[in-house]
Amino acid sequence: MQKKFLVLGSNSFSGSNFINFLLKKNCKVIGVSRSNEYNKIYLPYLNSSSLKSFKFFKVNINKDIKKLKLIIKKFRPNYVVNYIAQGMVAESWSAPEDWYNTNVLAQVRLYKELFKFKFIKKFIHVTTPEVYGSCKGQIKENFNFNPSTPYAISRAATDIHLKKYFENFKSPVIFTRTANVYGPHQQLYRIVPKVLLSARLKKKINLHGGGISKRSFIFIDDVSAATYLISTKGKIGNTYHISTKKIISIKNLVKKISKMTKKNFYSLVNISKDRIGKDDYYNLNSNKIRKELNWRVKVDIDDGLKRTLKWIDNNFAQLKREKLNYIHKK
Repeated sequence: MQKKFLVLGSNSFSGSNFINFLLKKNCKVIGVSRSNEYNKIYLPYLNSSSLKSFKFFKVNINKDIKKLKLIIKKFRPNYVVNYIAQGMVAESWSAPEDWYNTNVLAQVRLYKELFKFKFIKKFIHVTTPEVYGSCKGQIKENFNFNPSTPYAISRAATDIHLKKYFENFKSPVIFTRTANVYGPHQQLYRIVPKVLLSARLKKKINLHGGGISKRSFIFIDDVSAATYLISTKGKIGNTYHISTKKIISIKNLVKKISKMTKKNFYSLVNISKDRIGKDDYYNLNSNKIRKELNWRVKVDIDDGLKRTLKWIDNNFAQLKREKLNYIHKK
């Protein structure tokens, strides 16, 4: 039987790539986002040969839960994967009410209605390692939260809320927390495409705090494969970390890109003061998904950066006209 997925936040980088992955798996998919589908340069599924198995609906969960309920009743998905969130960290200080409205209040209202649909087998709640705050050593899957920004606080609040729904009502929710995702089709305000495109444009980026913070960077295809395994084989009530086993500083990441693009490192960066509340270190322990679901990372960072640069170069005429900065929408 053809699997049926509802993907919330389908215009997001991870959401649109996951839809593309699902269509390759011969799944039937509905995508929901608050904005209309936009430039296909950011929506890889629009080039899928299986696009006939996909349908898009514009729905803002802050305003129109009733419309979403009607869509769900008609489609009757087996799985719901929720990427919806106000997602920027530093910017969440400027209008925290927008982050709390979308990431907490709207999400609580959303799940209250979603949990009523008994034909849905699993709800995959895509959350963030930001909830842990800056850490030392490897982090295992837990709810020992120490969020340091309004964004992280908003995500932690909903995670705890949903955890209690599972504990008290056995609501079929699963949590995923993922290392820094990158790859072709990513919005240009994110660090990897921003540095790659800036190198081609001979522009500089601001390297906050000198780039000393450390992260794991994971290629989007590996994340989509992991999310599919979690959706179909993961255990309800569980949390799964999706991450590589390698950590790199932002500075060394930029140095990799400068070498790849044959640019001097200091011609690419301006050293600026660090962002307020920025976490210095994340290192997610991903042994659980590796052991339980036999998932493996297939794309290392050097190959992933090359693939992303190829996308930049193939679409340079268009991308060079795009804005490199995040524009906030309520």
